[in-house]
Amino acid sequence: MATFSKKSLERLYTCHPDLVILFIEVVRHFDCTVLEGYRGKEAQDKAYADGKSKLQYPNGKHNAFPSMAVDVTPYPVNLNDKEAHIYFGGFVMAIAAVLYEEGTITHKVRWGGDWDGDKNPKDGWDFVHFQLEIS
Repeated sequence: MATFSKKSLERLYTCHPDLVILFIEVVRHFDCTVLEGYRGKEAQDKAYADGKSKLQYPNGKHNAFPSMAVDVTPYPVNLNDKEAHIYFGGFVMAIAAVLYEEGTITHKVRWGGDWDGDKNPKDGWDFVHFQLEIS
């Protein structure tokens, strides 16, 4: 069984408890690493300037504390492996659906690889991004 590194846990613990619960369960079955949870003003402004985010601070889901979004990738890290990210994203979303349906987490989850929910990942989407849906 895989576990998170100290650095991944530090990043994950900046996130909403639903994301913590979700990814603690995910890592039990699928080795992964947390790239980013909470993102402050400087980091968000850089992400926006670099074209890695479409939102300026404080409008991103990463900008709340606790963060309503987390970036997680399969381990070992290969951000260019699109197929691995699509498989991982589907796995995470299946676990999230089960946890939501059983009431273990209180928010639905949206994946950056399938923003519209049609189960058809698109090129150029944010495959490492998972966020809580707020109603």
